[in-house]
Amino acid sequence: MEDANSPEHDLSVVIPARNEEDYVEGALDSVAAQTWPIERLEAVVADNGSSDSTSDVVRSYAAGHPNLAVKLVVDPTPGAARARNTGAKAATGHLLLFLDADSRMAPDLAEQVIQAGHTHRAGSVRIIADSDDRLNRGFFNLLEFGKVLFHIRAQMFYCERDLFLEHGGYNEGLLVAEDKEFLKRLQLSGIDVCHVSSSWIATSTRRLDGAPLRLGLLRTFGRWAMGQAGIGRRWRY
Repeated sequence: MEDANSPEHDLSVVIPARNEEDYVEGALDSVAAQTWPIERLEAVVADNGSSDSTSDVVRSYAAGHPNLAVKLVVDPTPGAARARNTGAKAATGHLLLFLDADSRMAPDLAEQVIQAGHTHRAGSVRIIADSDDRLNRGFFNLLEFGKVLFHIRAQMFYCERDLFLEHGGYNEGLLVAEDKEFLKRLQLSGIDVCHVSSSWIATSTRRLDGAPLRLGLLRTFGRWAMGQAGIGRRWRY
């Protein structure tokens, strides 16, 4: 018999979304396609002030996929960190996994994260480019190499829900590297934060492609490097 106090789900995937009508269905599809039993998973979409049909897309998806628990929470105040905190509070899973709305999970990521969660209460996840472009893929491979080489814990991650809430969640005043700031707080408190490299999250390269002459690569790398160094984390990205 299940413990009455046990979490309703093994893993809740928290997806912040602001004007992501073109992407959020792909993120949800990747949750639904996991190798882990779908009834043990939950997707929580936190719509923070969308002016498009993001919420309608999520409601329609939930109606069409009754086997996956899909929860929509709406907060009119913009802010990705705020949206993630709102989603985490609404989640019911033992573990939280934060997934951007323009990203998708590898089919075995939930399984790999839950396995990692048996020994580590939190961990970052390998990020790859959701693109066939060699420069875009090389860019994310370079970031991954740096994270592994210098033991940087950043970008999308998983964390026990109780631990996340206990440590106050994301700093909502930060616009860049807020993930690293939270994981650093965990490390300073004595938590051993791992890095899941056995699976991946594929993320959109729209920031990289958003300027001519591949200047988006340089701009994105510059903001990422500054953010990791603690510079400009409150500047709009």
